[in-house]
Amino acid sequence: MAEVLEEFPELKTKLPSGEEVPIMQRTALVANTSNMPVAAREASIYTGITLAEYFRDMGYHVAIMADSTSRWAEALREISGRLGEMPGDAGYPAYLGTRLANFYERSGCVSCVGLPEREGSVTIVGAVSPPGGDFADPVTASTLSIVQVFWGLDKKLAQKKHFPAVNWHISFTKYDRPLKEFYKDSNPSFLKDIALAKKILQDEKSLQEIVQLVGKDSLSEDQKTILEMARLIRDDYLSQNAFSKFDYTCPLAKTAGMLRNLVRFYELSIKVIRSGDRKMTWGRIHLNLKKQYDALVAMKFVDPSQDADKIQEQLDAVLKDIQSGFQELASG
Repeated sequence: MAEVLEEFPELKTKLPSGEEVPIMQRTALVANTSNMPVAAREASIYTGITLAEYFRDMGYHVAIMADSTSRWAEALREISGRLGEMPGDAGYPAYLGTRLANFYERSGCVSCVGLPEREGSVTIVGAVSPPGGDFADPVTASTLSIVQVFWGLDKKLAQKKHFPAVNWHISFTKYDRPLKEFYKDSNPSFLKDIALAKKILQDEKSLQEIVQLVGKDSLSEDQKTILEMARLIRDDYLSQNAFSKFDYTCPLAKTAGMLRNLVRFYELSIKVIRSGDRKMTWGRIHLNLKKQYDALVAMKFVDPSQDADKIQEQLDAVLKDIQSGFQELASG
């Protein structure tokens, strides 16, 4: 809570009108620390969601961050024990899953009653803190059975100063199919690019074990390409800084365009390496296409406040340069 009060006044958010305002002007905090009475801790999450619904009914789009539902579940367990109720798994009350579902299912988009006509929505982001990182914990298991998106935070990533410290191997979303129609016109290849980027990161995980055992020199050229492209995706795509002007937000045009260029560079590199030319190595690709490689790194610095068309134009120019560079490399 202290960090929130220190950092949030430094952050700004953009209104639909384009005006930038301090994020604290659009934030409500409900604070109940672990040393407060158990009834207050149990009630705090309902206070937060009721506040969110109040603003939603005014026609606003609200995001509520509940940190953490594990502490709330512990308060439920304490109250249940004092009431003499029959304990369930790990001492939690038998109705734990129902209470969690009742909370998360208060999210959604609604058409508000009354005039003027308006729409509002509530998006819930609940933090779960399983003891010892055990995903079999009843609170974690119940939450995962309800939510449609899961971001798994990784302590090791945070220690490496990689923020946001979201582990891409354990995180998931179930919204792929519903979003296909949304991406169909503007970014038709986005979901395929996501799947390939996931595969690259998964392959990197397997290759890192080999590197630790026998060294990087034992890898084939396409495997070295996987390692290098995975590093680009990790450091220059998945890593963001909320305090920088170019990185505090990432519109869809920039998100999809950056990933498309990274994935195309990987695909063309693999194609050239596997073309049968034994002299073609990752080192040679990097040396001959250094300008294009540097452009991939520099994509992060595209100004996100520009119109989507301008962002698209800049990223399209990077892609054309990559394609022409590989054509020259293949013909030379």
